[in-house]
Amino acid sequence: MKELSRITDRFTESVIREMTRVCDELGGENLSQGFPDFDAPEVVKQAAVQAIVDGHNQYPVTFGEPDLREAISVKAARYNGIKCDPATDITVTCGATEAMIATLKALINPGDEVVIFEPFYENYGPDAILSGATPRFVSLRTPDWDFDPDELAAAFNEKTKAIIINTPNNPTGKVFTRQELQVIADLCQKWDCYAITDEIYEHILYDGCEHLSLATLPSMAERTVTINGLTKTYSVTGWRVGWAIAPAVITKRIRKVHDFLTVGAPTPLQVAGVTALAMQDEYYTKLAEGYLWSRDYLFEGLQEAGFRPYKPKGSYYIIAECDGLMQRLGAVDDVTFSRKLIETIGVATVPGSSFYSDPALGANQVRFAYCKKPSTLERVRSRLADLAGPAGGGSQRG
Repeated sequence: MKELSRITDRFTESVIREMTRVCDELGGENLSQGFPDFDAPEVVKQAAVQAIVDGHNQYPVTFGEPDLREAISVKAARYNGIKCDPATDITVTCGATEAMIATLKALINPGDEVVIFEPFYENYGPDAILSGATPRFVSLRTPDWDFDPDELAAAFNEKTKAIIINTPNNPTGKVFTRQELQVIADLCQKWDCYAITDEIYEHILYDGCEHLSLATLPSMAERTVTINGLTKTYSVTGWRVGWAIAPAVITKRIRKVHDFLTVGAPTPLQVAGVTALAMQDEYYTKLAEGYLWSRDYLFEGLQEAGFRPYKPKGSYYIIAECDGLMQRLGAVDDVTFSRKLIETIGVATVPGSSFYSDPALGANQVRFAYCKKPSTLERVRSRLADLAGPAGGGSQRG
């Protein structure tokens, strides 16, 4: 038989989703995949139900229902300071994940390069490859996940087409500062390339950090694609409603790609998204306050268990060094440690190597998602205490 696509040999299936399947099989506590185990706001759920009852069940406008695009435009102006025309500058997609691949396919030509910070959300590398680009990786360095401006500058050249920025960041919890974003903006303008910002965690911030959209910096609106969605802010990760905001000349191309990737995001959920985006400021304040408690509670539990966690400034993930516990569980790297962890104490995490271009860079790390109910995190902390006990978690909890 003829050879299959060589491009698919250059990346693996999602490790995050794989760990969820392993967790489901073993009946553990899932701190691997970043979806809440609590429900979405009642008003948002009821809006979706009502949309179905009211007959919004057929194909939507391919690039997004008009009312949703209008709501996105209003919220982007109010919260992000981004002015965009809902008629020409917004594409509604099947989640921020599709917005990213559609954007890259709209921008990339063979031979182009894309700059990606690592550790990175695991889709970015494969997305660049699937788009025909070569990824160039730049390190975020512990303990504060900052980057070396000289290393970043060295990653740019005449082949650079775009840089991907995720702020607040998955998996590190880093929130990019204005100064850091200005460094990025200056390089984009120097090399005449684009910035693609994934801002899906924009409302999940701690310790006085503020979210800043790169598109609002001087001379960046015309070269920035801002990606976002309903999923994280409103706890509806299964809805798959996201969007890309970009100048009209870029949006035209994104819409073409989107049309032939998925046609359109679910119509009734787009209708309900209008209600979600109209939530008052109190909702976002309480959202961040709830996640702050979860962050601190899990962070303390990880420390007590023998991990060395890095405290995030945003999003809902913690990366933790686990080298001190590997020998205790008979693990040789992050992958075997993650397997041993769920087998021994019933807690699922993600191997750190899945977030790096060189797996060795994450061989002593794992990522925990704490977007879970307090009762779930209490059970997790109890299981982590078993790991720290004399027997090293030998109870084989399921």
